[in-house]
Amino acid sequence: MAGMGPPNSAPLPSSFDENADFYNENTIDKIWRRFREEPLIPFGCGLTAWAIVGASRSMRKGDHKMTNLYFRRRLYAQSFTIAVLVIGNLYWQKDRVKRKDYERMKAETERKEKRDRWLRELEMRDEEDKAWKERLAKKTRGAADEAKGVTDMVAEKTKELKDQTLGK
Repeated sequence: MAGMGPPNSAPLPSSFDENADFYNENTIDKIWRRFREEPLIPFGCGLTAWAIVGASRSMRKGDHKMTNLYFRRRLYAQSFTIAVLVIGNLYWQKDRVKRKDYERMKAETERKEKRDRWLRELEMRDEEDKAWKERLAKKTRGAADEAKGVTDMVAEKTKELKDQTLGK
């Protein structure tokens, strides 16, 4: 009986288990999708970076006129980028709200499915545990019955021996 352990030694399920299918869109896909939705934002960021690089080069050369020109270009590029951000947000707002609602519903569905799987697993383990305990109890009762039988046999033999010794 010492060698009998629980029938299933796998760890209990956890509500914190990671689900690889939870995120359907990886980071690169999301970046490309956002780039396709609003291609002018990266363009504005590129213009801003170009203006900053140009300003730093002209500063190293000591050309103050070009430095000021590049800083003005940087200002225009940043203004363009912010304007595109605002316009893009206004344009895509309804779509983003719908997407968030969809993702929220999908996450809720997956959470419920995960919880149901977790509960089924717990119920199965509980049934296995009950069956194991029942088998253990039967074996324990069987061993007790055998021990009782041995005790009765010893008592009978002792009685026979007493009778034999007293009868002689």
